[in-house]
Amino acid sequence: MEEPLCCCEYVDRRGERNHLAACCCDCEELDEGCDRWLTCRSLPPGALERIADTVADRCRVPWFAGAVKINVSLVPPMVLLPVFLHIAALHFLLGLVVLTSLPAVVLWYYYLTHRRKERTLFFLSLGLFSLGYMYYVFLQEVVPRGHVGYSQVMLLTCGLILMLAALSRAKKDPGYLPISAGDDRPSQQAFPNKNVRGSSNGLHGAAASGHSVNGESKGYSRVLAEEREGGKMDWCAKCQLVRPARAGHCRLCGRCVRRLDHHCVWINSCVGEQNHQAFILALFFFMLTSLYGIMLTLDTICRGRTLFTALFYCPGAYSDYSSALSFTCVWYCAIVTAGMGYILLIQLLNISYNVTEREARLALRDNAGRRLLGG
Repeated sequence: MEEPLCCCEYVDRRGERNHLAACCCDCEELDEGCDRWLTCRSLPPGALERIADTVADRCRVPWFAGAVKINVSLVPPMVLLPVFLHIAALHFLLGLVVLTSLPAVVLWYYYLTHRRKERTLFFLSLGLFSLGYMYYVFLQEVVPRGHVGYSQVMLLTCGLILMLAALSRAKKDPGYLPISAGDDRPSQQAFPNKNVRGSSNGLHGAAASGHSVNGESKGYSRVLAEEREGGKMDWCAKCQLVRPARAGHCRLCGRCVRRLDHHCVWINSCVGEQNHQAFILALFFFMLTSLYGIMLTLDTICRGRTLFTALFYCPGAYSDYSSALSFTCVWYCAIVTAGMGYILLIQLLNISYNVTEREARLALRDNAGRRLLGG
């Protein structure tokens, strides 16, 4: 019988028992990468991924039943966001550079993870930590100036709580279809009038395509089979189940979801039949809370100016570091609010046309729809 793990021991990704004190030992992938870099040789395919996997596997903290692994993607937002915002508050030009580069870096990382078809907690961590840090700056730098009343702080706090409650509900089951136990595949008896063909479009049953739309490609092809009554069934070859109308397969979650809208990186989950309303509510409460917080902050540090004027012209914003940090956080919130507002607008447009985001993408791919508002 194996001895239980102590607080600093863990079982690594190779199934071997290891210790936190040896986290810098036995790093073949990293050693090989450094050797090739020093000798100006290119890395072999997949070397960076193996190095990243090794580093992620060894990022752990001591715990009672063994060292617990820390998700590396949670750390960068908690460290880099305050650092960048404080740097941006030092000077107007630094603020311009930082606030321009931050969205570019986030978009680059989004396309990187989207191309690699990976789930990540980076965006959820960035969103939650941004909320917490903006609220902290508001309480520490804006409220003590005496221009924000107690009732206004309570109203802002209630909006934040409502938004987090809606976000918590949106994080729950989006409507996953149950996966059949075992590996039983339907036989010819289940579909006697079988007419099987690959499809990447659950709406129109079009021919299979090599393009990937919302996680569906040849590897996740759907098979249309005729039932006894002659009706068509939407079969998911990956999940081995028959999907109801408007359901779709998410390649990131690896599950089929009822009335799949899209996979949202900001909640690290799919948006489907059971959590779509909560997702819309979370966006709505975020917009209201963020705009209200921006209005209160600008009214405090740019007295006597309208909201829009103060956002672009506030002469005293960099008179002291506290005002500069508050003004920088206002612009950061404004950028994030603009992005979330665009997502909310697209969602409301899709709802008005009674389509999901997935169906809209499929329609555009098949030239069965037209673009509005740049896509």
